[in-house]
Amino acid sequence: MLKKVLRRLALFLVPFLGSVIIRFLYFTNKKKFHAPQTIGDEQVIVAFWHGELLMAPYAYLRYRKPKIKVLISDHFDGALIANTMKYFGFETIRGSSNKNAARTLIQSIKELKNGYDLGITPDGPKGPRHEVADGIIVMAQKTKAKIMIVEIKPSSFWQLSSWDKFVIPKPFGTIDFYISDLIDISNLEFEQARDMIKEGLLKHEN
Repeated sequence: MLKKVLRRLALFLVPFLGSVIIRFLYFTNKKKFHAPQTIGDEQVIVAFWHGELLMAPYAYLRYRKPKIKVLISDHFDGALIANTMKYFGFETIRGSSNKNAARTLIQSIKELKNGYDLGITPDGPKGPRHEVADGIIVMAQKTKAKIMIVEIKPSSFWQLSSWDKFVIPKPFGTIDFYISDLIDISNLEFEQARDMIKEGLLKHEN
């Protein structure tokens, strides 16, 4: 009983506090966007590593008012992230490549066809770190949606000891946002597509 109460309290408080901290870190850093001027009007899949998730909303919001669903794992930590995303106007799809994979894939494809953009961490929810799972490739090839690759590199940061080596920018530094032109993998072989996405996401890795 106590555990349920504490979880409900956490689901109420942590996302709000998290959204405040994310905004604080964003606005106290200088920002450099290495990015195309526009991404047009078509639906896109926004790809970023799980460890760089914290500032990812701002890469998308540079271009559009939110009409996006972010793929978030279906466990308690995922619920905290999903509720935090709501403060930025982002909706979510709960699931992963490890749990309810077929249902999650079908729902994601459906939302793309319904006019939503999709946000996804190709190495989420639990790794291996910096390895591209099949889901993003299937989604892009089934819907012909193009992919926007996002890398987020703060000049100064804390790094957690979690599997994804989660990055938290320190205030008063500089955050470089590297946003690719839209890439089309619809006619590529599966492994070619995987290599292209991975190379794009690691382009500015130290």
